[in-house]
Amino acid sequence: MKKLIFTLFLFLSLYAFGQHQDKVDFIKAKVYLGFLPKEKKIKGGVIYRFHVLQNVDSVFFDAKNMDFSKVELDGEKIDFTATEKTISITQKFKAGESHKLMIQYIAKPKQTVYFIGWDDELEGNEQIWTQGQGKYTSHWLPSFDDMEEKVEFDLTIEADKKYQVIANGKLLLKTDNDEEDAIWLFDMKKPMSSYLLAFAIGIYQKQILTSESGITIENYYYPNDSLKVEPTYRNTKEIFDFLENEIGVPYPWQDYKQVPVHDFLYAGMENTSATFFSDAYVIDSTSFIDRNYVNINAHELAHQWFGNLVTEKNSEHHWLHEGFATYYAYLAEKEIFGDDYFYWKLFDTAKTLSDISEKGEGQSLLNPKASSLTFYEKGAWALAILREEIGDSAFKTGIKAYLDKYQFKNVTVTDFINEMEEVSNQDLDIFRRNWLEGDLFLMEDVKEYL
Repeated sequence: MKKLIFTLFLFLSLYAFGQHQDKVDFIKAKVYLGFLPKEKKIKGGVIYRFHVLQNVDSVFFDAKNMDFSKVELDGEKIDFTATEKTISITQKFKAGESHKLMIQYIAKPKQTVYFIGWDDELEGNEQIWTQGQGKYTSHWLPSFDDMEEKVEFDLTIEADKKYQVIANGKLLLKTDNDEEDAIWLFDMKKPMSSYLLAFAIGIYQKQILTSESGITIENYYYPNDSLKVEPTYRNTKEIFDFLENEIGVPYPWQDYKQVPVHDFLYAGMENTSATFFSDAYVIDSTSFIDRNYVNINAHELAHQWFGNLVTEKNSEHHWLHEGFATYYAYLAEKEIFGDDYFYWKLFDTAKTLSDISEKGEGQSLLNPKASSLTFYEKGAWALAILREEIGDSAFKTGIKAYLDKYQFKNVTVTDFINEMEEVSNQDLDIFRRNWLEGDLFLMEDVKEYL
């Protein structure tokens, strides 16, 4: 009975912690990582700095399958409660206080961190990389599954010096730690959601480009793939410059990196300032016609604004990520391949969406369980129709106003629509009902657009 009461108390306490995280503002995190790759473990440490906004009795972090060796608050050892999914600290925190919390741990991630090639005998094939899509960074770092908690993360990573280490932010320093290991120190200047935190470790070389605005672009490749660099990363600078100009808001991070990895789960992932993508898209010039990286390149880069700079509050507003990235990738392809390519691609997706809609299987863009086809392709079409409805000038002004107003914050679809209504001086209620809330795909609107 006592065990049952304790378990119930713990559950209610953790539930309460989740409800009260808005009373604490986590500002900055310094993360320290080392690896035991053959054991698939991470030796980690993190120092969080936070402000207390309102009186609160506890703070907690999502932390999956971790063993904790030390927890200190402002330099003093403190008790903590750990489960398989969280670590929590019970303390009377008073409004106006600022604190420093240090956690040391060993993580045994069952997902999210992938140790590739450490079990085979192929020399140089080893990689470690992350995929935190949505809410999974807590498998390797005590962090926040809630996308609304934005923190400035700085990563310090120790690894064998024969590898390259790539992570979010600007590489400030690489130092030799001993005969075998080196330490990489990365710095971020702005906050982001935890799920966008990432690192990749492997044997790479890199191509360096510079955008028109002066941003350094690092394109990574395997040493044996030097002849594939140009076709793989073809048009990268053109895409970058086009998106900065088209979106109207400067690229918001210090630099930009693109990294191919083995056995990636998706085509690409838009980690803040560091896109990871499947090395199946590392191709030669002959293969470029049949399968190239151009669309993924543009799509993941567009996410640096739509998803990373401005982030959805929850999955009901996922259109603000994927629909926007898809639409701007299509615009970039239009710039590169021409109008015919652009309109044919839109027409092709419209046919697919229309067929599904006619079968009664269409989905609302506000349905958090909608398909990728809905969020990506119907989402792109919604933006194309909106731009046609309010005009090019108002659309671009509204996009800039939206990004400027909500930068480094979380948003809803209503926030976006309100900005577009204000700049266009139009009531967009019909657009919202037809294209965002409705399940049908309106082929008649599409025909008028095309």
